[in-house]
Parts: sequence; structure tokens; C-alpha cells
Amino acid sequence: MERKKREPAYKERLTPGRIDDFTCPPGKQQAFLWDTDTPNLAVRATANAKSFVFERKLNGRTIRITLGNVKSRVLNSVWSTEGNSKREVEQGVREQARTLIQLIDAGKDPRQVAADEIAAENAKREQEAAAEQARQKEALRNSVTVEKAWAQYLANPPMKKGKTWGERHLADHHKVMQQERTKENGKTLTAGALASLAGLPLSELTKERVTEWILAETPKRPTQTALAFRLLRAFLNWCESKPEFKGLAASDACDSSLSKQYLPEVATKQDCLQREQLRLWFDAVKGIPNPTIAAYLQGLLITGARRNELASLQWEDVDFQWNSLTIRDKVEGERTIPLTPYLASILKDLKRRNDTPPTVRRLKALKENGNDWTPSPWVFSSQTSATGRLEEPSIAHRKAIAAAGLPPISLHGLRRSFNTLSEWVEVPAGVVSQIMGHKPSATAEKHYKVRPLDLLRMWHTRIEAWILEQAGIEHEEAKQVPELVKEPAAR
Repeated sequence: MERKKREPAYKERLTPGRIDDFTCPPGKQQAFLWDTDTPNLAVRATANAKSFVFERKLNGRTIRITLGNVKSRVLNSVWSTEGNSKREVEQGVREQARTLIQLIDAGKDPRQVAADEIAAENAKREQEAAAEQARQKEALRNSVTVEKAWAQYLANPPMKKGKTWGERHLADHHKVMQQERTKENGKTLTAGALASLAGLPLSELTKERVTEWILAETPKRPTQTALAFRLLRAFLNWCESKPEFKGLAASDACDSSLSKQYLPEVATKQDCLQREQLRLWFDAVKGIPNPTIAAYLQGLLITGARRNELASLQWEDVDFQWNSLTIRDKVEGERTIPLTPYLASILKDLKRRNDTPPTVRRLKALKENGNDWTPSPWVFSSQTSATGRLEEPSIAHRKAIAAAGLPPISLHGLRRSFNTLSEWVEVPAGVVSQIMGHKPSATAEKHYKVRPLDLLRMWHTRIEAWILEQAGIEHEEAKQVPELVKEPAAR
């Protein structure tokens, strides 16, 4: 067997000049010039390049390590002396070779040592990067304000029993956090009850800070402050369920003891129209210059609907043929109730107004502004509100009843009035509950049952007729009250 020919090797002390002169002999792939000062160090020359190499045996096997190009490395280390200290500015290949010899003499593979050092350095850098990223993340977390977290809360509100928030509930959340500002019409929006906490970092929301807020807000608006506190407490519970906000606010920031100690108890409202007040109330409401508001207020009393349920009514929800209203229910999603005769006549009048085109002058003005006229989809429409529907009828209502000498009554009080006044007609509790959109309690009705529309209409028409009679309002269709029939027994 022919033995492999070794490449030519030479030994002498390496110097810059000798390294420059050393070349690979013609016809050879490579040649080695070994250093006599450091026997394991050599210059390896090929046809195109020269480099420093280290070679030594470890455990009977030869290890060869390339130390770099001869043009980029120096033979001996370059040192710098500053005062009494001396430091290596640039390591020479001879010093590096001596270090490798020491490792091999200790039974260590320099290649593995180098790999371990690189791995350790990489791990260190990764650790430092992760720590820095964690610091930045924590700093970002700590900089999140109540307002920013609140915005995310409202963008994806939590569901309860598979249902999303109602329009009114969402509006309450926007209102308590709104900042004071002037609208385009010149009106000033008052800052919400939570506005003073909006810019506070969530991490600084503590029990002490919330206490200060309560003490500052309660004297000005106790009811709104109590509502805002409840909303804030629910918001903080939501924050604890989100990794990006978890643990930022103090766990006792909205402790229940605060509401007991500082917030007023929410008194049960009892505002309700009495039978003898109906005539004055209808006279006052029908005298409101805005026919839409007048119709809306009468609709609240006759249907017992929630204020936003009725305000959200669209013409597609009104069926004049079969005399029904489809109401977007905040509890069940939607419900269909009778359209009673008197209320139907009011809505028909609104429909005529809604479908009647404006004057030629008005149409021209609309076109000049790049707008076209179309009938409003809202039953109780408004040309001044941003939504296009009635937003705040309470002011006109308060002025009307005050002028009539009636005690204050809220819009919800009209819903309460429907419930109370229906007792004069001895309407079953379940009927009233179904019309109003809430389930009857066990004490009010032994068996819960959904009644058909015609059965509801029989009772609802009687309620309306009785209310109109007490108010002294003549309406022929409303007088045609169907005779009572016995309800089918509950199964």
C-alpha cells in the first residue's frame, strides 16, 4: 500500500520577513514553516494564501487549529503600559499558541473550550437581552394609564351569560371617563366622574388614591360617583384577568369597605305618576313644541319600555298592519308588544312628518352642502343629534311638568308609572312583565309563560284606554276595548 506523501515542512524562527518570503513550492498543495520558538506554531502556505496554524496531539489524535491570516495577525502580543499597569492591546499568535498548549496539557480540547466559551457568551447575551426586554416590558406596563386600559376594556367588553353590554351600559362607561370639552355647537361637556383618574398610571391606582377620588367627587355628584365606583371595580377585576394588566393596580384599590364608608346608599326611586296627575301630565307633554319629544314621552308611559329601548325604535320595527312593535330588549335581545290604538295614531303622524320632503329651499341648501334628503330610519328622529335619533328629551320633559306644577319625574319613572297604573285595571303580573321586558318573579306569578301577541293586546289596550280616560283624552279607537277572555291555563 502506497503511503500518503506528507507536505513539505520547514523549521526556523518565524519573523515577519521570513513569513513574507515563505511560499508553497510549485506542484505542491501546501507547505509548513514551523516556528522554533513555539514548536507547535507554523505558517501554512498554499498557492493563494498564508495563515498561522497550531498543531498538537491530544489523546493520540492530531489537532490542527487555524489562528488567522498572516496579514491580520501579529507574531507577538502588543502591550500597553499606563502608569504601573500593563495590558495586552493585541494578542500575538505565539501567546495564543502557548495558551492552547496549556489546555492540551490539561487534557482539554481547545476547540471544545472555544465552543463552550462562545456558547456561554451567546447565552450571556441572550440573558442580558431577555432581561432588558423584561425591563422594557415592565416599564411599558407601569406606564399604562387608567384611560388606555379603559379604552381596551370598552373595545372588548366582557360577556355575561353569553350577552354583550347594552347600549346604555356602554354609554355609562364612556360618560364617566370623558374629559371636559366644547362641542361643535358651543356646548360644554362636563368631565366624567372618573376623568381625574384617567391619566394616572394603572400601577399607581391604590386604595388611598381611590379614597381621595371618592372624597373629592362625592360632594359634587354622589349618585354618579357611586356608579363610577362600581364600574371602576368591575374594570379592575377585568384587568386582573389580562396578562398585560395583571398585578398593576393594587388588589384592594376598590375594596368594598370604601363604598360602605364613603359612598351614599343608592336610594330606591319612587317617582311615579298618580292617577289624578295624568290629565295635567298629558296636557303638559302634548304642549311641548317638539312633536317628536311629545310622542316619545307618551310612548314611554303607554308601553312601559326603557328609555333607550324606545329611543332606538326604527320604522322597520313598527308594523301598522298587524299593530305590533318590535323592541330591542336589553334582557332577552328583542320582544314584540302590541301597538295600541292611541300610540299607533301618534306614530302614524310622526311617519307622515318623516316621509314628507322638506321645502324646496331646504332641499336646495342640502344639495349645496353635498347632501341628499332621505327619510330618517328612526321613529324618534333628531336633526341635531350625531346619531340621528332623539338623545336627551329629559330637559323638555322637566320644563313641561314643572310648568304644570307637577312633582319631578324621571324618564324611568314613566316606566314605573306604567307598571303601577296597570294595577288599576287588574292586569296579571305576567302580562305587565312581558310587555315591559322583564321576567316575572316567583312571588308575582307562579308559572312563567310567554303569552301570544293577541292576548297581550287585549290587556294592553285596556291599560291604554284606562290611562286616556283618566287623562280626559277622547280617542274613538282606544275606546273599542276588547272583552276579556279567560287566559289558557299554564301547563
